Amino acid sequence: MPRNPRYNTLFEPVQIGPKVAPNRFFQVPHASGMTNVSPRVRAAFRGMKAEGGWGVVCTGACSVDPSSDDSPFPNATLWDKADIKAHRLMTDAVHAHGALAGVELWHGGAAAMNRTTRFAPLSPSGVPWMATHVGFMTSARPKVMDAQDIRDLIRWHAEAAKRSEEAGFDILYVYSGMGYLPYQFLLSDYNHRTDAYGGSVQNRVRLTEELIDAVRDATGGRCAVALRISMQELRSRPSEVAESEAHEVMSYLKDAPDLFDVKMDYSAFDCAPSRYSAEGSHEQTIEFMKKVTTKPVVGVGRFTSPDTMVSMVKRGVLDLIGGARPSIADPFLPAKINEGREEDIRECIGCNICISSWHDGVWVRCTQNPTVGEEYRRGWHPEKVTKDSAGSVLVIGGGPAGLEAALTLARRGFEVSLAEARREFGGRLLWESSLPGLRQWFRVADYRLGQLAKLPNVTLYPESPLTAAEAMEFGADHIVVATGADWDRALCGPNEIPEGRLEGAAVYTPTDLAAGRIPQGPVLVHDFDNYYMGSAVSEWLSGKGLEVTHVTTAGNAAAWGFMTNEQPQVHKSFAAKGITLRTAERVTGFDGGVVRLAHMLSETPSEVAAASVVLVGTRVSRSSLAEELRALGAISVHLAGDAFAPGALAHVTYSAHKTAREISAKPLIKRDFAIPSLELQA
Repeated sequence: MPRNPRYNTLFEPVQIGPKVAPNRFFQVPHASGMTNVSPRVRAAFRGMKAEGGWGVVCTGACSVDPSSDDSPFPNATLWDKADIKAHRLMTDAVHAHGALAGVELWHGGAAAMNRTTRFAPLSPSGVPWMATHVGFMTSARPKVMDAQDIRDLIRWHAEAAKRSEEAGFDILYVYSGMGYLPYQFLLSDYNHRTDAYGGSVQNRVRLTEELIDAVRDATGGRCAVALRISMQELRSRPSEVAESEAHEVMSYLKDAPDLFDVKMDYSAFDCAPSRYSAEGSHEQTIEFMKKVTTKPVVGVGRFTSPDTMVSMVKRGVLDLIGGARPSIADPFLPAKINEGREEDIRECIGCNICISSWHDGVWVRCTQNPTVGEEYRRGWHPEKVTKDSAGSVLVIGGGPAGLEAALTLARRGFEVSLAEARREFGGRLLWESSLPGLRQWFRVADYRLGQLAKLPNVTLYPESPLTAAEAMEFGADHIVVATGADWDRALCGPNEIPEGRLEGAAVYTPTDLAAGRIPQGPVLVHDFDNYYMGSAVSEWLSGKGLEVTHVTTAGNAAAWGFMTNEQPQVHKSFAAKGITLRTAERVTGFDGGVVRLAHMLSETPSEVAAASVVLVGTRVSRSSLAEELRALGAISVHLAGDAFAPGALAHVTYSAHKTAREISAKPLIKRDFAIPSLELQA
């Protein structure tokens, strides 16, 4: 189909210093977990986005010197000749599709713990980052930078710039944001200096100006120079000569770089989860940028709607549409808009499982795009599946796993029948997406249902619960069981594994709530799953007017939600809703009116009055149907998603996709079987 003319502006070229971006789609620097140790994985991952139409494709943080070492969190390096060779693989992959390649030159300063290199962290004034999460904590305190350290920092950037050009990069970043070293000079909280680099805003900007000049001079102006700068704190601070410190900073920097890449200061706001933040949420902080500079500006906002993108350009908010999470969820987002296939966009759901990958120190993952990170290792393409199969498959269960398995199998050429017990498809998402802030998560089902509807070799069977005998009678060559999992009533023991059970009419699980059983208040929610479900259930029950006490075995609500940037917002939400939070405790008993608790570390007992208890802890797979099928003689039976092993939605879609890719094209089900139940009916 031809491109919709109202999106033409998105495909206009943009001049960035000496370079020209072929369109306005700009994959901004973002972590991928793919360091120089896995350069071919990184090249395939970034190259896929260029193939999908992103006009600019950038690295994540790329250290300019061993004094900026973020381990165990993954970061790339540009320290020596070997690094040049590793990065050349990526730039070649990006250039092969006509896109520009950008590198984010980075020094973490006091925020880089240097656990591997064992250099003392550097800081403008010795101010440490007092992180509250154990992954970032350290007893090492930063060294106050002297004049030589500043000269070294500038030199490191210049040398890294030369190596970047040799590696094939077109756009070279100076990174003055997100708490890293040049930003620490910008912000008075970190910068207490009394020399030419401290005090006034003009002095605090000096280092950033000198870094921009050094990077440009090092490459003779042949490469474009971008400045990535955080504006959240600066925008909130008054200035004696401008509307805010952000405006004053821009009065000095407005002509310095070839491009401005604007960010928030804190990850939980910069990459905010969709639970608490809408598309385009950065606008109120960054909207002034185009009013104070003539240089192109790129920014993010989890943009998935082409109409929103066009609005950003036409209203003068941005020149380039930045994408990190949307470029992961759908590397081919630009191509689909260009081809008039907007309905085929695999929209980011804002779950932030991709961000958790960086915290985990692994290759990036995505709920919507199970192929991400597997472009090189497994040869998976997000849009292409080899049509190598004939035969038939029965998929039982129309939740996220069943939908993903059915779609991938159909694209391989199988005749696919998808049977769902309920009237609506969506499985666990039907209820989970009704919880506060989670509506966009239903995009996982919507995208797959939309794609299945276009395929002639797929038949959907709603309201079709199947027994093992009925599934065998269906006569498919292969059967995929994607029947999900149930939340269990197990308790958490002092050794942090399930121990004992809590039974009773006033004891609930999310499975019960999803079935329409509503507790009476006051209600105690006991969360030892520690991801989103427990906190979402507490918010949901509070929204129904119930008094809620949230008890967690961890030190914070939604403890694993730190990994996805949800945790700070959860605590704010609890405070706003009046939800009582108790940490590091576990439930030991409940008599219908009083819940008994024990502290996780000291075992100190306590009690809380409650009429109901909701347990959010463990889940149990519904896998019995597969066992029954095998007992009846079915050979090619495959479990997928939660039925295989309970997990987050990202685990579910990956499991189903992998299963569907690996099913043999040859029929494996025995056809000479006898089903006693059917014989008896006859």
